[in-house]
Amino acid sequence: MTDTTPRFDDLEVGAIVAKADLPVTRDDLVRYAGASGDFNPIHFNDAVAASAGLPGVLAHGMLTAALGLQVVADWVVDPTAVVSYETRFTRPVVVDQVEGAVLSISAKVARLDDEERTARIDVTVSAEDQKVLGKTQVHIKLSA
Repeated sequence: MTDTTPRFDDLEVGAIVAKADLPVTRDDLVRYAGASGDFNPIHFNDAVAASAGLPGVLAHGMLTAALGLQVVADWVVDPTAVVSYETRFTRPVVVDQVEGAVLSISAKVARLDDEERTARIDVTVSAEDQKVLGKTQVHIKLSA
């Protein structure tokens, strides 16, 4: 760990600890499909997405969830500090062929447990000003 690793004693409930606007492109979807093995054509083919009644090609839900967690993992520096992660998928992320999509992510300290030295970080993930994940929580344990 480096000196930039957050300290438990410095955390305050309500403090925003991380924010990011992350672009998602069709190229990202192709790379994620290759890494995950999820080659469902709704993630890359406009005609298939339209025939399924979707508003366009959708980002993989697990990719969206992973990007939400990545913002917290980057902030905490030591990814082994992440004890658990949970989320609910509430709205799909449409990834335009030209413009892509942008995920706006904000992480806020929601609860501190002094005895266990753990923190619950609530994460908000939005696209086009609409939440795309719900009840997104990361539990972290910090040594200092």
